[in-house]
Amino acid sequence: MTRTSIPCLGALCAEGFGSRDPVTLTLADGRIASVAPGTAADPTLAMPVLVNAHDHARPVRASSFGAAGKPLELWLSTLALLPPIDPYLAAAASLGRSALGGAGVVMVHHTRFRSFAAVPDEAAATARAARDVGVRIGFAVALRDRNPLVYGPSEAVLNALPGDARAEIAARVSAPAPDVPAQIRLVDEVDAALGEGVRAQYGPTGPQWCSDELLVAVAEASGLTGRRVHMHLLETRYQREWADRQDKPGGLVRWLADIGLLSPRLTLAHCTYARPDELELIAQSGATIAVNTSSNLQIRSGIAPLAAMRRAGCRVALGLDGLGLDEDDDALREMRLAHLLHRGWGFSHEFGDADILAMATRNGRPAVLGEEEGGRIASGEPADLLLLDMDRLDEDRLPITPEPGGLLLARGTRHHIAEVIVGGRSIAKGGRLAGIDHEALTRELLAEVRHGMVASGRLAAALPHLEAAMRDHFHGPACC
Repeated sequence: MTRTSIPCLGALCAEGFGSRDPVTLTLADGRIASVAPGTAADPTLAMPVLVNAHDHARPVRASSFGAAGKPLELWLSTLALLPPIDPYLAAAASLGRSALGGAGVVMVHHTRFRSFAAVPDEAAATARAARDVGVRIGFAVALRDRNPLVYGPSEAVLNALPGDARAEIAARVSAPAPDVPAQIRLVDEVDAALGEGVRAQYGPTGPQWCSDELLVAVAEASGLTGRRVHMHLLETRYQREWADRQDKPGGLVRWLADIGLLSPRLTLAHCTYARPDELELIAQSGATIAVNTSSNLQIRSGIAPLAAMRRAGCRVALGLDGLGLDEDDDALREMRLAHLLHRGWGFSHEFGDADILAMATRNGRPAVLGEEEGGRIASGEPADLLLLDMDRLDEDRLPITPEPGGLLLARGTRHHIAEVIVGGRSIAKGGRLAGIDHEALTRELLAEVRHGMVASGRLAAALPHLEAAMRDHFHGPACC
């Protein structure tokens, strides 16, 4: 049995946020064997590894090809500028950035299919990349069967485009979706392809993109198999308007509860426009909400009501959605931004320090991995640890010093990470990954993207026309 001892200045966890008592952590067989008082103030601060509870493992930064600042509804079409990419390269580049940013557990909601038939192979490549990088992942298979362009028929938007643009966009949204039974079977095929340590989830992309038949089938399949479900909900105000126009007694969220989709097996990404009564339903169901603060800001979606979620009793987790504030997958900065926006104003305390640490390290683990353990520094817990360099975090070294947790929430970023440990294995240290040559792999990926993107010229020319047509559509009298 291999045992590793890690002397630390202190250890942070939601139960004891701000502790600076020296400890020695002993790791054995992928778990924390003991947490004992330390004798020396080593400059390392330990905390549970961060969890990114909603992501899509996107290969490159969206701003690099002009998607920055676009509303979600247009941003999604802009993503089509990316050409087909080797799935292993794409996943390894993204998951490598996640590890370097402090996230050792990542939810991959796989939305970029090369083809329906290729999804099991893409899933296997993603799982292999995760094993090579060393992160734990969940894998949700995106399911959808309606509204490929806007929330309703596409014809009015397509007819507003000039000829060449109309032909280009129409060709991309005209392919029929596979039938519902085929989509449900696909998740079984993906689960078999993922291999040991990764479980598939149903990934309906959102109620506005999934027929009632598909959502009912997912709810039934999840109930029968126990498999988790990962879905977007009420991300933008246009989705809110669409939801309010649906003929659902009691509203959309009540209907999701009635069909059995709201359950402890469900993760809901965003809920930016969820109302208090809907949050109460979500809380009662035991579902998890993954809040994606930077993503919502980057693509003009809004600010999630995190304090209201907490008051309702919702289990809330941290998500990056591939759009961290600086597009660098820095989960520490994402945690800090969520805290700054939602902790409260003046002397009010809406979302405390321990709350944000639980949101970032513990609450998302069941959503991604389907298990409650982890996210704590205690004997018997998984050895999934983030070690911070306190000499860098507290480089001023004044005689009166704040608690380490206060410094972390004031200035912590990926640049203060000394080491990332997952399952007792050191996967990143000193800004470099142990399992892959991330820089070389990223160069190979970018060369592939540059070569393939040459074929996206017609779409690039059509997108300004689509933006104008979408603006008219969503601001018109009969939106959505």
